[in-house]
Amino acid sequence: MPTSAKRATVYFDPVIHKALKLKSIETSKSISELVNQAVREALAEDAEDLLAFDERADEPLISYDEMVKRLKKDGRI
Repeated sequence: MPTSAKRATVYFDPVIHKALKLKSIETSKSISELVNQAVREALAEDAEDLLAFDERADEPLISYDEMVKRLKKDGRI
């Protein structure tokens, strides 16, 4: 573990903890490595979502009613 790592206490549901322990054994990675990887991936997804919101910021907004009408007109509902 890198010396710059910070320690935190995290409480897992017992079933999740058991799954993490099993995955840790099977992948030869520590639970910390697995959790760090999962958090990194979640943050990367958030960054992608924020970028998509920024890219679409100038698009015109339509109401819910208008969206339902368009979906119905297109045969999607």
